[in-house]
Amino acid sequence: MTPTSPRFSPNRRRSIEVLAYPAVQLLDVTGPLQVFASANALATKAGNAEPYEVRVVAKDGAHVESSAGVGLAVHPLPGIDSAVDTLVIPGGDGVNAAAADAVLVDWVRERAGQARRTASVCTGAFLLAASGALDGRRAVTHWQFCAELAERFPDVHVEPDPIFVRDGSFWTSAGVTSGIDLALALVEEDLGRTTALAVARYLVVFFKRPGGQAQFSEILSLQATDDRFSVLHDWISNHLAGDLSLSTLAKQAGMSERSFSRHYAEATGLTPARAIERLRVEGARHLLSETRLPIKRISQRCGFGSEETMRRSFLRLLSTTPQDYRARFAG
Repeated sequence: MTPTSPRFSPNRRRSIEVLAYPAVQLLDVTGPLQVFASANALATKAGNAEPYEVRVVAKDGAHVESSAGVGLAVHPLPGIDSAVDTLVIPGGDGVNAAAADAVLVDWVRERAGQARRTASVCTGAFLLAASGALDGRRAVTHWQFCAELAERFPDVHVEPDPIFVRDGSFWTSAGVTSGIDLALALVEEDLGRTTALAVARYLVVFFKRPGGQAQFSEILSLQATDDRFSVLHDWISNHLAGDLSLSTLAKQAGMSERSFSRHYAEATGLTPARAIERLRVEGARHLLSETRLPIKRISQRCGFGSEETMRRSFLRLLSTTPQDYRARFAG
């Protein structure tokens, strides 16, 4: 949880370095940059000093071409001994080449040790992990690459679900736009919730998706390989508190119970009962983080029937209780 008031004096200017390299993901760089730039603009408008000094840095030259073909003007890599508050490592198609560059990896390792905090966006976690900075730490990356990150760096505790993860002074975020969520969280830590909310409103983005929110919805997960039950999933999500028995679902799908059970398992890899449990937990997660409804009311609204049933589902799927989830991720 981030504080509602600034952790550091708003009058202190913080140095933010965003690393770039050939074929870096453009939005991984510009998303966080715009959050910090908007915080500066709002401070200037209010007659205050800019809280951030932001620079894009790179190993070679004064120009880096992103994976989108858009060129970025960059500064040389700063010396290891120069002051830095926050280091941001973006991802992109070029991250594997960057992670194989011994000079760049060494710089990241040393710079992360110098910075007050270090953050990666999307597959930038691979470069940060290559430096050894994530050894023994919890981390996340884009959902498509979580298994690869865990396989290549077994000392990193990869959590495949959250939007972003904080472990001490290291922050890692999921795919692409989650870098904006992470940057808003950093602004909130520095300047307080009011300022971060103002930045989010200015950028017309959510403030802020909880770090533990799933990278993509259970419906999208269930439809990842087969969308023949997409209409049924939408119907279930709108009737979580209703009768979702096998007979009801089969009737809704226009099949016999036996045929429905077989085809559904083939399409989703889950039994209907397990899929419904996931969808109910997703609905409950949203209500826990976005509303102040009592947990008992949420358990009823999402079709669990009782708080204890919801608690068991949360422990089984998320390894936490509804109470702890709300305490950690409520906005």
